[in-house]
Amino acid sequence: MEIKQLMKNFAFNGKVEWLSYRPGPTSRGSIKIVDIIDVTEQKGIVGDRYRGTARNRQVTLIQAEHIEAMAKMLHQESIDPALLRRNIVVSGINLLAFHDTIFQIGEVVLKGTGYCHPCSRMEENLGSGGYNAMRGHGGITCMVMKGGKIRIGDEVSSV
Repeated sequence: MEIKQLMKNFAFNGKVEWLSYRPGPTSRGSIKIVDIIDVTEQKGIVGDRYRGTARNRQVTLIQAEHIEAMAKMLHQESIDPALLRRNIVVSGINLLAFHDTIFQIGEVVLKGTGYCHPCSRMEENLGSGGYNAMRGHGGITCMVMKGGKIRIGDEVSSV
């Protein structure tokens, strides 16, 4: 198999586990945890305070398995995804493989545009060492190629 084909070959599809957006006027504003989000091309998540402000960072995703790894590094039972400031938590598929690739979640088609590195807030949100625990596990940023709805339980798949 050629490398291009190998990069699109996943053993299984992933699954959406958690969804959120930030409606507030500041980055420290409240987070809305929801069962469904509406995503539009060129703008991002309807209702999100960052909607339309950054072309390459319209939606952020993180992998559930990486949240578990971070919790272990911090000697915590678990980590509330709301503390990580990402829009979507998925499981069962390697999100980092979608960097610079087009993929689908529910009705929505996304393009992975970059790695979502942690900010200094992770030290505050997760405690001492939180920033370093999240390094390499922060997920990805995406641009919306085709809008639609994303629901808890939707499949995450290569296109």
